[in-house]
Amino acid sequence: MIPRLLLFLSIAFVAIAAPAHDRQFWESIAQQHYAVPDGESASALAHELSGLLASSDSELRDDLAYSILTSWIRAGKLSNEDLIALSEEWRGNLKKNIGESGNDNVLQRSFSALCLSEIAARDVKSPFLGAERYHALLADALSYLNAERDLRGYEAKVGWIHATAHTADLLQALAENSALTVPEQERILNAISQRLAIANVIYTHGEQDRLARAVMAIIERADFQQEAFARWLQRMQEDDREMWKLSPIPLQEMSGYQNDSYMLEALAARMATRNASSAGNSSKAEAYKSVLQAVQHR
Repeated sequence: MIPRLLLFLSIAFVAIAAPAHDRQFWESIAQQHYAVPDGESASALAHELSGLLASSDSELRDDLAYSILTSWIRAGKLSNEDLIALSEEWRGNLKKNIGESGNDNVLQRSFSALCLSEIAARDVKSPFLGAERYHALLADALSYLNAERDLRGYEAKVGWIHATAHTADLLQALAENSALTVPEQERILNAISQRLAIANVIYTHGEQDRLARAVMAIIERADFQQEAFARWLQRMQEDDREMWKLSPIPLQEMSGYQNDSYMLEALAARMATRNASSAGNSSKAEAYKSVLQAVQHR
């Protein structure tokens, strides 16, 4: 027990003492098609890259840190133990400085959600999280979707921020997992409609379409619950109709209505491209019909 503890402390000390690699080092990895450099540990480098997800430098954060991590996750360069450790770190990041808006702290939360989407997608293809971690990740994703108050999409100085879109990507990957339960399907749908309703802004950087992809992932499941979907869609329609009874119409309600409309239009377009394969499935065909009707009656 003692030797193992000493080994752990030694590794931790080395990790803390090791100097951070510079931009040129990370650029060389990207230039070498994301190959792990000779003599380097993908595991150690991944944890260093994780820290760069908080950078206000869009190249370091997005073009290098996120891109390298994504490549290594998809290529199997990181072990399941590495991925679990990273997922725990990124889940914790979702809660850091939550509630703040308009500063760079959102970047760590947002890009952690985006990296978690890669973890979730990997788990669909080759399960390693286990049921407990999967459901905990889903719960954190749902909480984060509606707790995030910084809804900026893109800014020239900072680059992509995109917290809602990144969380939508995470929910899409989680919705494709066989571990998702029937009640959790409805929880995802409700979280999406709640996010659109309370946004206070009309999304302008494709967030509604990214959320539509998450809804689409639920519709395409073998255990898709059409009745629950119909209830969700009807509540959305009813809430939006209530808006027109207000005078004057508050900005939040108008923003929610527009976001709902754009999300449903994106969903209808995506469903249309799959209509032929859904024709033999009565529940999916009925869902497609109901979405088209919702769009037409807005």
